[in-house]
Amino acid sequence: MGTVFDHDVNNIASLSSHDHEKELDAGALFVLKSKGSWVHCGYHLTTSIVAPALLSLPFAFASLGWYGGILCLVIGALVTFYSYNLLSMVLEHHAHLGLRHLRFRDMANDILGPRWGKYYVGPIQFMVCYGAVIGSTLLGGQCLKAIYLLLNPNGAMKLYEFIVIFGGLMLILAQMPSFHSLRHINLVSLLLCLAYSACATAGSIYIGNSSKGPEKDYSISNDKETRIFGVFNAIAIIATTFGNGIIPEIQATIAPPVKGKMFKGLCVCYAILSTTFFSVALSGYWAFGNQAEGLILSNFTQNGHNLVPKSFILITNLFTILQLSAVAVVYLQPTNEVLERTFADAKSTEFSTRNVIPRLISRSISVIISTTIAAMLPFFGDINAIIGAFGFLPLDFVLPMIFFNLTFKPSKKRPIFWLNMGIVVFFSVLGVIAAVAAVRQISFDAKTYRLFANV
Repeated sequence: MGTVFDHDVNNIASLSSHDHEKELDAGALFVLKSKGSWVHCGYHLTTSIVAPALLSLPFAFASLGWYGGILCLVIGALVTFYSYNLLSMVLEHHAHLGLRHLRFRDMANDILGPRWGKYYVGPIQFMVCYGAVIGSTLLGGQCLKAIYLLLNPNGAMKLYEFIVIFGGLMLILAQMPSFHSLRHINLVSLLLCLAYSACATAGSIYIGNSSKGPEKDYSISNDKETRIFGVFNAIAIIATTFGNGIIPEIQATIAPPVKGKMFKGLCVCYAILSTTFFSVALSGYWAFGNQAEGLILSNFTQNGHNLVPKSFILITNLFTILQLSAVAVVYLQPTNEVLERTFADAKSTEFSTRNVIPRLISRSISVIISTTIAAMLPFFGDINAIIGAFGFLPLDFVLPMIFFNLTFKPSKKRPIFWLNMGIVVFFSVLGVIAAVAAVRQISFDAKTYRLFANV
């Protein structure tokens, strides 16, 4: 009797899911197609989290010191792994009920109400993801310029020219039709992040053991205001380095049934993350102390002199550029989904002329706009700090706990309820303080801002 009943329930859920599938718009149908395995999911997660932003971790340590830096790194890893698993459990729960959420805003619509999805979660996710595309394009241009100056120290090419070259690569990659179609690119990306992290670690250890490097100084600023804002800025850097913002979209690429697959993908991602984040952060801070630059690769050159072989710097930058292109195209997917939903026809086939031409035009315009912003605003890193405070922190550290508590309604007597609420309160306050620290940094740097500056 129980077996018959279970079979009927499964049939109802399957029918409901099938009906929901038929109602999918073009964005969900073409960009977020559900064909991947948990291994592919691991590739996507690794590319979206283990990105060149990790090369800023030694700089964050410079404001936190050894104990503070290691503690923040461990807490960041534990909280985000916990948070992403909660989000995955909520998604699996709704999928089991026959309503599979493919987008972050769909979750917000269903759990918090339509206005939250339309006016809060949707816009901040778009802002975070498009900001990541612009930031990746800018960093890609800076790495290309570093290679150029390495080979031609007196070269006259400007930064914006290299940003445009990187944008040209993005124009090609942006035409990849779906998130699932990026699985092979993201496997290469996974190998590349291991490669440049190994190079950054080896370079730091080499310089730290030689007489070429700076004298090691791990002291923190004596000025109270500078020290306090430095701590919060460093915490924000670490938090946004762990940021993702597209967990539902990544889980949407998994072929049903989804149960348990996201957890396996997260285990793959966090194995890579633990290896790269800790090795780069510890070796970079050990070698350069409080002189660690915003990008640790900058420390490999001092006063125009290379502290490691020129070919080593060249290949490390090359690995970084190639992975940046994969990171940028992953964070383009939410934008691509919106464009596809707006301009494509779900009743026509994915590769029909009716859908291919609008896709080519809209995605090209999207990349041209992001490249233009990166070229115009080479100080976009400062702006991205504000976007991270208002975007990554709510999406990755706050909303997953709220979604879980509202979906599963744990008793207030259970520790998980108070653990989740504690995380929500702490990271909400941190987000506000991090935003203030970012605005303060912009006020300091504003006098150096120039459109199309060659920095």
